[in-house]
Amino acid sequence: MPKPAAVCIVSGGLDSVCYAASLAGDYDIYMLTFAYGQRASREIERARHFAKVLKAKDHKVIDISFMKSLYGTSNALTDNRQKLSGGFEQNLVVPVRNAIFITIATAWAMSINAKVVAYGAHTGDIPHYPDCRPAFVRAINEALNIAESDGIAAGQRQEVTIMSPAVMGIDKPSLLKTGFKMLGDRIFQTWSCYSDGVRAGRGYIHCGRCESCISRKKAFTTARIEDKTRYATENDKRKGKAE
Repeated sequence: MPKPAAVCIVSGGLDSVCYAASLAGDYDIYMLTFAYGQRASREIERARHFAKVLKAKDHKVIDISFMKSLYGTSNALTDNRQKLSGGFEQNLVVPVRNAIFITIATAWAMSINAKVVAYGAHTGDIPHYPDCRPAFVRAINEALNIAESDGIAAGQRQEVTIMSPAVMGIDKPSLLKTGFKMLGDRIFQTWSCYSDGVRAGRGYIHCGRCESCISRKKAFTTARIEDKTRYATENDKRKGKAE
């Protein structure tokens, strides 16, 4: 019997890759990655890599980089003139980013009769990011199904369920443990840094000091998994430049 399909929004970062990996056993995975003008464009390359690792049925990289001009100075993830903080600051919130991603993902899901749209928000995101909260997921899930209610009623579309670790009560360390069971050391090929990293030799490594890098480190420590991610040392930071 064929598996149901799931559209997984995968940035190339730790959370989204781990969640897609956790679903890959029960669903045929269709991956969706967005180029929205983010500073960390390196994550897109990692998403392409994991589409192959997870044997995704299809992987689309959607260019919505025009959003950078709309966002202006509203956030530090698309405005590289702003400093990336080591702790949470309001300028780390990209306005309604997940709402945009989920809407596009749901349009694809309904077009291919996928049952699920999944994204990697976990319980640790809930205090700071409104579009990671279960209340948001319930609201947008209802709205998007209403938007295609005639097609669903006629049997031409399938009702979609939006899923995330946050909705399921799963925190980042638990999500990490699940991903590590599925992927092993390949998990260290994910890209969490909010910047494009620091040059080290012929490649780039995580800056180690932005909020996302620090969150990544804490998750490995809490999960009691040796963190083999390469982070920039003070020497690397002097030699290279965080992009």
